This record gives sequence, structure tokens and C-alpha cells, in this order.
Amino acid sequence: MYDYNNYNQEHRPAEITYYPEDYSQNKKKHTFLKILGGLLFAVVISASSIGGYIAISGNGPQFLGAVSSSQQSSSSSSSSSSSENQSLIKLASKTNALSIPEIVKKVTPSVVGISSVFPSTSSSFNFQGITPSEQTATGTGIIMSQDGYIITNAHVISDSDTGQTASAINVVLNDKTEYPATVIGCDTKTDLAVIKIQATGLTPAEFGDSSALEVGELAVAIGNPLGFELSGSVTAGIISAVDRKITIDDRTMTYIQTDAAINPGNSGGPLLNCYGQVIGINSAKISSSDVEGLGFAIPINSATPIVNDLIKNGYVTGRPLIGLSGEDITDVMAKYYNIPQGVYVRFITSGSSAEAAGVKVGDIIVGINGTTIKTMSELNEIKDKFKPGDKITLTVYRNGKNLDISLTLAEAKN
Repeated sequence: MYDYNNYNQEHRPAEITYYPEDYSQNKKKHTFLKILGGLLFAVVISASSIGGYIAISGNGPQFLGAVSSSQQSSSSSSSSSSSENQSLIKLASKTNALSIPEIVKKVTPSVVGISSVFPSTSSSFNFQGITPSEQTATGTGIIMSQDGYIITNAHVISDSDTGQTASAINVVLNDKTEYPATVIGCDTKTDLAVIKIQATGLTPAEFGDSSALEVGELAVAIGNPLGFELSGSVTAGIISAVDRKITIDDRTMTYIQTDAAINPGNSGGPLLNCYGQVIGINSAKISSSDVEGLGFAIPINSATPIVNDLIKNGYVTGRPLIGLSGEDITDVMAKYYNIPQGVYVRFITSGSSAEAAGVKVGDIIVGINGTTIKTMSELNEIKDKFKPGDKITLTVYRNGKNLDISLTLAEAKN
């Protein structure tokens, strides 16, 4: 959910927060806000990275979770040929409705706890001369196959601040058995990931048809709020909306909205219908003292093709990539610094199309293919209409002048 853990977060009017979580250490966020003198205003909707919140608006940094070559290698060796060629998510037919206790009994064996370890990014915390070297976040996952394929949220196993995948991932089954996990694929754009453990005889979840949902239906969530001490917690409510569009980190997705309580650590866990079928993957909530009961889940029908691609290829194929991250320049900042509104380039990926074409850190992207843009969301919206191999032209503001830069889009592999 868009909130991992809100213990050290400044109060904001309303925040959408991600949830794996319970970071053992807090992190400082270094954003363009600091680069331009701290003039960014608090946003209404936000998402949390592991250990903190990420602003969900045009001002948030864009990071893509990566799967290392070793992880990809391990995924290819652990993926069976049958799994690569067929979907592990098969939608079940509806039978007789179950009571909530029956739903819990049916699904609990298919719900796992996930613990992810990340290198520390904080140098400010020091206790008795000891600086922490790692941080741990917890979340939830759903077993998809008897041989150990598990679906969860990308933000459970990757750090949204750095784009870094966890250095170690452990899975805790319902019977408290623990297994190390390897990353099969991680897609931060849809906030989905597939991991695998070396185990057999597991109980896969049953999946339902999210396109058949109706507002007012029963919704049940199972997960590990605030860590494993409260593992297997069950909350219930209704389906509040079936096609709620929410923008997180410059990416707009369609979610299932529910008033079933979704808390930090529930990320990656199942949202269930009255038949005990997984119809959504819990991912975010709006966190505010002024509202309650606003949780969001990724529809399983939307997740299925992403999961299939991650298992088969380790990434989602066919997506164009420029190879940079940036932050929006607000109207207030533009007027104060006498610069145009656009996307301030914070980071350029080594070996990317952006680097090859000559885009530089500090450039302000103000247009693409002759269309003026002011936000990363607008830039992505136009870019995503193209495919890898297509040529585009970026208009950037540099040293007081506009400059057109042509580049060939690459294929995103993370």
C-alpha cells in the first residue's frame, strides 16, 4: 500500500502509502526538493518506500526495480519449462459462497510472510559508535504453485528510493517454516514481483475473476500488519469500487478499492471474494487522520499477464525505456528560480539511450516530439505510446536555451 511504515513521517493531509513493512532503520530522502532549496510542498497523495513514504505526485523520483544478472540466472534455472509456457494463475469458477471463517481456513495455508534485507542508506544514525549496515522490511505473499512460486508487491522486495532489489529475501510459511527466496522478476511499474522458494507440496491459492466484481461484495484481506508478530491477521469489508484510478510515482493504475483494513505489512497479500478466491493483491491505502477505510488492491486479471512475463522472461517485455529519472518542477519553483516547468533530470542510467544521446543531469525536459510536457507523468504517457526501437525527440532546457535531442528508445528489462 502506499505506506510502508509511518512512524517517522510528517503529518500530511492525506497520503496513499505502500506496505511491506516494518523497517528496522529510518532513511532520509534526498530529492530535488533539497536541490532547489526545499520549496516542494507536501503532497496530498503519497506512497511509501521501504522505511518511509514516497510522494505520489508528479514530484516523486522515478526508480525502476532491477533484477541482477545473478538473480536472472537463478530464475532461469529454477523456472520449469512448464511454468514458463503456461500461466500459474488460473481463474476458478464460482461455487457456493463461504463464511469468513471458512474463507480464512481455505486461504491461510497459501499466505506467506516475506522478510527483505537491504543495505543501509543512512549515515546519520549512530548508536555508541555503531552504524547499521542493513535494514529489514516485512510484507506478505501469495503461493501460486505447489513448487514454490510466490507473487507479491515489487515494493516488498525492492527499495523504491534506490531501485535496489533486496540482498536477501526469506519466506515464512503458515507453519513457520522458513525458506530463502530468489527473485524471478520484479516490475516496479505495476508494483508486482515473483519470487521462488525451493519447496514442494505447497498449497497454491485459488484465483477468481476480478472483472466480475461488483461494488458491495464481501472483501477479505489476510496479511502480516506491522511485521510477523501479527502474522495472519484477517480484516473484512466490502468492495468499494472496482476501477479506481490512482497515480503513484508518476504511474497511473486502476485498482480495486476496499474498506477492509490494509495496514503496513499487508503489501503483497490477498484480497479475497466470498468464495475464498484471490481477486486482488493488496498494495496501497490512503493514510490520514481525516479518512479511513480507503485501501487499494491490484486486480488479479491485470496482474496475470505481468506475472506470466516475469516468470517467462524475468521482466515485462515490449516496454520503451529512455533511461533517466527525474522530478517535476512545480509552478512555484519555476517562478522562483526563473526556469521553465518540466522534468528536472536527476539521474541517467549508464549505457542508456539518454546517455548515448547526450542528455545530462540538470537538464529540464520540457517537450517530447513537439508536445510540451510539465511532469514525468506526461512524459511517460507519451513515451509509452512508442515501442523499443522507435526514435523520439526530447526538448530540454539547458543553459538558458531549448535544445532538441533525438534518441532511440531501448527496451526496459526491469
